[in-house]
Amino acid sequence: MTLVLSALLVFAIELIFRGSLSSTANFFLQPFKPGWTTVMLFALALVGLDALLGRSYQALLVVAPLTLTLAFIGHQKSLYLGDPLYPTDFLFARQILDLMPLLVRERPWTAVAMVVGIVVSLTLLVVIWCQWRRRMPALGYKGRLARLAFVVPLLAFFVSIMDYGTFSWTRDRLQIIPMMWDQKENYASNGFALAFAMNVPMAHVSAPDGYSAKAIDAIPRSATTIGMPDQKPDIIIVMSESFWDPTRLPGVSIQPDPIPTVRALHSGHVVSPEFGGMTANVEFEALTGFSNAFLPAGSIPYQQYVRAPIPSLATFLRGEGYEARAIHPGTSWFWNRSLVYKDFGFDEFKSEENLPALKKRGPLASDASMTEEIIREADATEKPFFFFAVSLQNHGPYEPDRYANPTHNVQAPISQWARDSLRSYAEGASDADKSLQRLIEWAKQRERPTVIAFFGDHLPPLGPVYVETGFLKSNVAPRKEAADKMLLHHETPLVVWSNREGPVEDMGATSPAFLPYHILKSAGITHPYYTGFLGELSQRYRVVDRNMLMEQDGETVADWARQKEIDPGIRNFRLLQYDMMFGKHRSASDFFPEMGERLHTHTS
Repeated sequence: MTLVLSALLVFAIELIFRGSLSSTANFFLQPFKPGWTTVMLFALALVGLDALLGRSYQALLVVAPLTLTLAFIGHQKSLYLGDPLYPTDFLFARQILDLMPLLVRERPWTAVAMVVGIVVSLTLLVVIWCQWRRRMPALGYKGRLARLAFVVPLLAFFVSIMDYGTFSWTRDRLQIIPMMWDQKENYASNGFALAFAMNVPMAHVSAPDGYSAKAIDAIPRSATTIGMPDQKPDIIIVMSESFWDPTRLPGVSIQPDPIPTVRALHSGHVVSPEFGGMTANVEFEALTGFSNAFLPAGSIPYQQYVRAPIPSLATFLRGEGYEARAIHPGTSWFWNRSLVYKDFGFDEFKSEENLPALKKRGPLASDASMTEEIIREADATEKPFFFFAVSLQNHGPYEPDRYANPTHNVQAPISQWARDSLRSYAEGASDADKSLQRLIEWAKQRERPTVIAFFGDHLPPLGPVYVETGFLKSNVAPRKEAADKMLLHHETPLVVWSNREGPVEDMGATSPAFLPYHILKSAGITHPYYTGFLGELSQRYRVVDRNMLMEQDGETVADWARQKEIDPGIRNFRLLQYDMMFGKHRSASDFFPEMGERLHTHTS
């Protein structure tokens, strides 16, 4: 009976997660597919939990609601963000709760239905639990011990094959093949439960093959040293929430042009490693010059790995006498920024808690008010400064009529709801563009040299708008695509401008990890890693992504991480990053001399 119940439960989990009866049926068609292994695993877990609870089949009342809920959440995440559910997603559950008011505002009746459903389900579960305890006879101690003696060794065996980093003969025979380089296929092939379990170890990052003191010493040292212009330039980086060019949507006309400033000053594009969300991962690359490509798929460095000082632009520039300040009109705990910014070397983090009250545009703090705060703080700072600002206004969802008296008109052969949603987004993008114009007009009047970098962190989560316009086949972009499609679905506009030289031109597409090189180069600043190592690497590669490398000539290398031979430059990039984030910091003295004693302090 437990085996039958387990089979029904696993089938229900897969059906909810996949959202397709045919896909679920195919998962169980072959007798040695991971689906049947999952059924056995669930049966063992239910028998063992029954022994602990003291009643037959009562474990089902614990396991079924939990796993079915996880499968539903996983389906929703895949639908809206394109990624399956990872164990580490629960590290930022508080962020999801903080965004709930926006989601409720867009779909109030859905929210009401969910609340009613949760209350009814919990009430029903409690009633069934109490009735079950009252009517089912208790298991004897001998029976409970016999069950535990049977299932514990077998469950321990299953745990042992979850280590995807080492070869397992048994796992191979069961056709459980960890595909950590392609999580969508990993979940499709191995099923929701097994793939979810295999992602638990992602919190630990294994050393790259060949990592050693000898390997670090063999990395070529650049002749570049730390160098500053006679007059140190002020540097402002604005990472604009979901900033993108909506006129790229096929068949769409928006009047007036929502981003004329960015279009006129255009330097190139940032190729975001994310789509529709995960701002912190883009921010991580832009501030550190490291890459998400070398970290487990689905991981979030800000949540999992930044627990001690890590090299960043803030640490470097602060060591050269700069005032390093982060500005974000959201809460300080969001994405764990409060602690991360300390480890990145910022002097101060100005957030919702300690900023002056900023005017709102729609439901969130406006880009215009954040820009005025940047200008106010810059005018009050005597030392050369490095400001890193993250906007908030244009965060999704983009409900129709988000702004009173919109100034843009959208023409497109799509539904009225989609047009209104797109107009809300265009209004926000226009406000971001106007704020950049304000910042540049202010900087033009300054005597001190000033460099401004402005870019979007990822494409906006426009969902059905993408489908109705034909831009995408589903609400989100696939993780793996042909190079031209990947650029189309991950490029956001980039402006690098100085009040001495004007905009940097013809930068093309670039990963966020190369932004420190381009920004410092524009400022006339040199550094062994940021302009030395990254500068030399950028002569070969412009994009370093988990699934693709793009060379300067546009040629691409797909699935590079699975190849036996990896380009020495990429290998050294990975070794340096691991050494400074998780290793012995053997490269610090040559590549990050500014770190000094900071390497010996820890935040947790």
